[in-house]
Amino acid sequence: MAKADSSKRAKPAAASAKAGKTDPAPKRLTNTGLTKDELLHAYHDMVLIRRFEERAGQLYGMGLIGGFCHLYIGQEAVVVGIQMALGKGDQIITSYRDHGHMLATGMEARGVMAELTGRATGYSRGKGGSMHMFSKEKNFFGGHGIVGAQVSLGAGLAFSNWYRGNDRVAVTYFGDGASNQGQVFESFNLAALLKLPCIFVIENNRYGMGTSVARATASHNLSQNGAPWGIPGAQVDGMDVEAVKAAADIAVAHCRAGNGPYLLEVQTYRYRGHSMSDPGRYRSRDEVQKMRTEHDCIDAARKHLESLGVEEAALKEIDDAVKRVVQEAADFAQTSAEPELADLYTDVLLEG
Repeated sequence: MAKADSSKRAKPAAASAKAGKTDPAPKRLTNTGLTKDELLHAYHDMVLIRRFEERAGQLYGMGLIGGFCHLYIGQEAVVVGIQMALGKGDQIITSYRDHGHMLATGMEARGVMAELTGRATGYSRGKGGSMHMFSKEKNFFGGHGIVGAQVSLGAGLAFSNWYRGNDRVAVTYFGDGASNQGQVFESFNLAALLKLPCIFVIENNRYGMGTSVARATASHNLSQNGAPWGIPGAQVDGMDVEAVKAAADIAVAHCRAGNGPYLLEVQTYRYRGHSMSDPGRYRSRDEVQKMRTEHDCIDAARKHLESLGVEEAALKEIDDAVKRVVQEAADFAQTSAEPELADLYTDVLLEG
């Protein structure tokens, strides 16, 4: 595969949307330099997230998952591409749409599914549910239910790296809806002031709950939201895992070199509603179907792999292996024990 000039990948793109209108898909960036093995790895992880989320949706419909449940279907290329650019010890933190981030960090599907169903074998012992589970081992510092709250915490993770003098990078994910929250701009200010190694990732899936981004913000290029503080930013095609990886490589290198924070606006799309209780009547079926058929990240990766000579049998083997993992996770979750009643009184107080 020919190596592209990656320096051109992360320059801020001019916004093409006007008030009230949103471009259905950003320009695609291709041939960004992933090897065949790297692309196979990305394909596997994206399929795992997709199948896991589909099964989670089924379990929710069966009443086995309670509370809120926000699925990541359609956005898989974002976290997979960025995770491929990170190194050992780098941290990530995100919002309530977090199952995909957990799986991308290497957290086991069975533990995540067990937590979704409130079982003692889950990552937070059944107490966190969909929005609040963590893994210190995988440097995943949680999904967070309060809109935008994780951005300040992500800046705090970066501050800890800066204070310790290591070369670790903290990645904090948030959505286009959260991008207008006051604490986000406060975090930009502190990160820029101290040159914290923090990558701010706006997962722009076009809708904050049910409101189009064009109706919610005066900024038509969210990658420039950090400009008042001198934070460089880039718009990225979030439906292209290779483009995401290329942009993330530049952002990570920028932070590791001690140059301060970096902002990525990753333009993506969720196929399902904001949560399982959202019928999604604020957008047309044609719009969703157009994204599925013309810009799906898994289909694009599959076609690229086929063009590189990967046979259909090899891709089917990956698909079948993923199905087995997800099935095992669902079985494990449904057969695991629920927490003991006494566990209600643990993990609620730390005495100094």
